[in-house]
Amino acid sequence: MSDITSGGTGGASDERPAEPGPKVPEPSGVDLARVALRAAKEQARARGAAAQQKKQARRGGLRSGARADGRDPMALGAAINRLITERGWETPAAVGGVMGRWPQIVGPDLARHCVPQRYDEDERVLTVVCDSTAWATQLRLLAPQLVARLNEDLGHGTVKLIKVQGPGGPARRFGPLRAPGSTGPGDTYG
Repeated sequence: MSDITSGGTGGASDERPAEPGPKVPEPSGVDLARVALRAAKEQARARGAAAQQKKQARRGGLRSGARADGRDPMALGAAINRLITERGWETPAAVGGVMGRWPQIVGPDLARHCVPQRYDEDERVLTVVCDSTAWATQLRLLAPQLVARLNEDLGHGTVKLIKVQGPGGPARRFGPLRAPGSTGPGDTYG
């Protein structure tokens, strides 16, 4: 019967009392105090970190430390360049720069009489308004060279076409008495 309970094969030498594992001493008062102190310190540390975060939130967020990070102040030019890059505004910003440097690009004579009005990014068309039909004709003749110069400055394919508009005529005033829905003298015979 001892063979079955002891798990042996039948010899008397197999019957040994089971050895207990390493004996873990029961924590004494000093050990219990150390464990309790360690737990209290960790809880206090966690509460302190939470209080620090609340305090920083009241002051307006985290403050920058000794090392550089994304929260540090930066120069205005660098901030604008970062914003332009993040938003994908490189082409419109470059064309806006061209509109600011228009006299240096086309020359002072042409710049006095022809002014860039708008840039259509989807069609890549620059619209220029001239103050007379003579200057509009001159700009139309110079348009291929101007497109090449703009693309050289801005990057290939930025401007595909320059749309030239002549001067707008004076506002049409037909007098105080008009028939409702009429377009003026142009619809009299037609």
